[in-house]
Amino acid sequence: MRLNELRDNPGARTARKRVGRGIGSGTGKTAGRGHKGQKSRSGVSLKGFEGGQMPLHRRLPKRGFNNSFALRFNEVNLERVQKAIDAKKLDASKPVTVEALLAAGVIRRARDGVRLLAKGAIKGKIAFEVTGASKPAIAAVEKAGGSVTLVAMPKRAAGAGKTRDPRAAKRLARARGDKTSPGAHSKPANEKKNASDAGKKADS
Repeated sequence: MRLNELRDNPGARTARKRVGRGIGSGTGKTAGRGHKGQKSRSGVSLKGFEGGQMPLHRRLPKRGFNNSFALRFNEVNLERVQKAIDAKKLDASKPVTVEALLAAGVIRRARDGVRLLAKGAIKGKIAFEVTGASKPAIAAVEKAGGSVTLVAMPKRAAGAGKTRDPRAAKRLARARGDKTSPGAHSKPANEKKNASDAGKKADS
């Protein structure tokens, strides 16, 4: 066996069909494109075209990408904490925790925790117990004599926060074949029918 004797398996390589080369070839004249019309021209792309009606790729909703494992933090700056301390809403002698920030009205809900940011300045020695903090914020707190302790928030219940849009929840329920939307309580169809039959008998 020599290099010049190497060959592919029979049928592995086929010659290109030469169209438009006479009627004897079977693909002469119109070259297999039929007679006239849009598709007989070059440069035609009809992929996804549905005769003028709204195509499928435009009828389907745009979902985008939502990371179900992403954590949502409340971002709190140092100046916001200092304002709450000046307004006597936070006790500077006690650790500033997520619960304390909730009680003071600094944040509206706990979410997945609080991340401390460095905008503004802190005046006193304050101990923070938060879920996260930026390096400049930690440096500013420690410069004022305070401390920052990172604590883990308790995990949310399974499925909590994954479907935040109520309309998405309804679409999910319809896709599963549920008759009613999530949270709605209604009697089964057979019970409704029995109740209506009983009412008709009572009237008669």
